[in-house]
Amino acid sequence: MRVVVAVVAAALLSGCVSSTMNSARSQEPTKALKSSKDAAQVVRCIQFGWQDEAVFGVDASGYVEPAEKGGFTVYTRGAEAFADVRSEFSHTLVKYYAQKHDEVAQRRLAALATCM
Repeated sequence: MRVVVAVVAAALLSGCVSSTMNSARSQEPTKALKSSKDAAQVVRCIQFGWQDEAVFGVDASGYVEPAEKGGFTVYTRGAEAFADVRSEFSHTLVKYYAQKHDEVAQRRLAALATCM
């Protein structure tokens, strides 16, 4: 029974995260960047950087899921910040979105930029 409750809770939370991300995607990204690196390499780097507890403390989180239109999305708890990463021709395009434009969002953007 506990397993069922956990699965249902996870499904509900992912629905909230998806709606938050879809709402943000209807606007311009906070920052768009290009890289000559492989998309999978960029995704792993962003996820690893966002999970750095020395930088983000208890806010350290980085989850990856396949994106609807190809590529991947790296996101934080509650989708406070997320990055859509996909291959486009000979480069990788990253669109970074942040709900808040505070110091934590700037540190996430800086961590992401080191992956480019």
